[in-house]
This record gives sequence, C-alpha cells and structure tokens, in this order.
Amino acid sequence: MDETITKRMDYKDASDALKKALGLNYSPVAIRMATGREDIPEGMEHLEGTFRHCRMVDMARREGKVFYATVENHECMGGSWALGLRPLTETLKNGHFYFKLGKFESTAACKRTIDRIPHVESGATVATLYAPLEKTHFSPQVILIIAQARVMLKLAQATLFSLGGRITSEFSGIQSVCADACAQTYLSGRANYSLGCDGSRKFSGIEDGEMVMGFPAEMLPAIVEAVQIVTAAPGSKK
Repeated sequence: MDETITKRMDYKDASDALKKALGLNYSPVAIRMATGREDIPEGMEHLEGTFRHCRMVDMARREGKVFYATVENHECMGGSWALGLRPLTETLKNGHFYFKLGKFESTAACKRTIDRIPHVESGATVATLYAPLEKTHFSPQVILIIAQARVMLKLAQATLFSLGGRITSEFSGIQSVCADACAQTYLSGRANYSLGCDGSRKFSGIEDGEMVMGFPAEMLPAIVEAVQIVTAAPGSKK
C-alpha cells in the first residue's frame, strides 16, 4: 500500500510508551478511513458480521484484533454516516430518530444537533481500518484512547505542552466514538475529547469513569514525547 504520512514512528514503541506513562489498561487504537482499496494492506482480515464502530474499536482495544470493515459490516447508521460510509438516513436528518429515543425535547432540537455533527463526506470511505497501536501496519489517520479522567488530564497537558493555550472540545452526548473522536479529529486536525455516549457505553464496554479522546496520527511523535514529560514532572500527581 502507499504510505500517506511522512512523519512516522515505530508504532509498537509509541504504544509501549503511552501505556507505561499513562498506566493504560488497554491499547490505544489506530484508525483509518480508507478512500480506496489500495489503502487496505494485503492480507488484512475483513471483519465478519455486523457491529457498531464503537464495538469495533473495542475489539482492537481490548482483544488486540486487526481488521477492516466495509459498509455492510457497520450496524449503526449514524456511526457509518459520520465515518463517510453511507448517506444520512431520513430519520436522522429530520430529527425523529433521537427524538423517539427521548434524547431531545423536540425533533427540531434534534435536527439542530444532527446538522452540526462532524462527518466525513458520504461515500468517501470504502472501509474503516482498526488495530491496536502496537500492531498497526497501515498509515493511520486517528489515534483513539479510551481511559479514565486522570489519563485524560495528562493527555490534555500533553496536547498543550509545546504551544500552550486552552483545550477546546466539541461533543453533544451522542455519536461520541464515531463523530467526536474520529470524524471531528480527522476533519479538524486537532485533538478532541468526548464524554462518551449511551450507545458506546452500552455496546462497546466504555466504563462509567472513562472518557474518549482522539488525536491526528501526525501528532503521535509529539504526544508520546510530551506525555512522558508531563507524567514525570515534579508537579504531576502520581
């Protein structure tokens, strides 16, 4: 396959460093929204069955699986839309889907939210690729970490380590792993932090005390370096 990122590092070393410095129980996950078959490494397993994107992330995170999924493997319509695999369904577009789930006062409130959810252009993605970071053998676009709030604190400090400033995150309590952590991060080129959502917590094992964070793969070398510094700093809570 063609390489699509110039600044690379050893993904196993990066994963080991992040796990050690942050005390992660599970692996960071590398994700790619492939725009063509050439983006899928030869011999990579094609997932069997239908699952939600957040569950696929969990398979890589907890079970160490490496695979790719095409549109027919994606069970969640909202998630596959956010990732660019299929068009937005009419019930999502008009606000009825989440309104019927009791998430909003009105279909109008739901539509206002859906209209602002970050999403990759429909049809631009032919497959989504997943791997625990240490097993990654494709060029990822997003690195996703699910962990406790304490870990997110250190990731936030690492995000600001070089240039400082403030953390600005976007989320709406729905479509957390797909839209917030993946699509938003991919489209904006910035790290994004999210609280998780009912669907991802129900179907992918995100625990009550955990949050979700995604950052562009281009940031990986800087994040790895900064995480090791901020976690070892004299003012850091051990």
